[in-house]
Amino acid sequence: MTEQSQTAPVDPSLAPDLAVPIADVETARLRLRRFARTDVDDLAVVFAKPEVWEFPLGRAVTRDETVEFLDTQIDQYESCGVACWLATQRATGRVIGYVGISVPAFHPAILPAVEVGWRFDPDVWGQGYATEGARAALDQSFGPLGLDRVCSLPQAENTASVRVAERLGLRHERTLTLPATDRRGPVNVAEFWIGATEWRTTTEET
Repeated sequence: MTEQSQTAPVDPSLAPDLAVPIADVETARLRLRRFARTDVDDLAVVFAKPEVWEFPLGRAVTRDETVEFLDTQIDQYESCGVACWLATQRATGRVIGYVGISVPAFHPAILPAVEVGWRFDPDVWGQGYATEGARAALDQSFGPLGLDRVCSLPQAENTASVRVAERLGLRHERTLTLPATDRRGPVNVAEFWIGATEWRTTTEET
């Protein structure tokens, strides 16, 4: 799961240039679309489960914090052309979390960049939704968006998300400690990267 928990607007200069803004997509089991402020109630139900934000916050996220998260994602799309998607099950219409790409403003040393990340309701963990949604995000990144590289930044202790990054074919380049913020203490981040050529090779092999 992405470790992003920012609430401030994102400076467009921190994002790489895109050929087009990211579009809504569907996968075999998921509808993935831009956030709307009316999503707050459904998303707040997911974020109220402590497991969802165990990394890096170690606690649940409040409704007010969910509003801040939505505001940040909506602002980021409008200013940068990229943000995570709300994830709903196609079969049921149920909101089960989010997945996609966003600007990792919490890691300024690598900017401009985008990160692929995810957070899902614990009720659906282990069913492959993170991998499925992240594949769609990487297909968009290296297809219509025209990006050269994408990172993923799971917390090193978050072994489930580390495994997803590895399953997607991202390469672990280093583990480093990011300083504390007003919301959390220092975190150990496993920095993964994948390039467009590597992604095309990976998808051709699967």
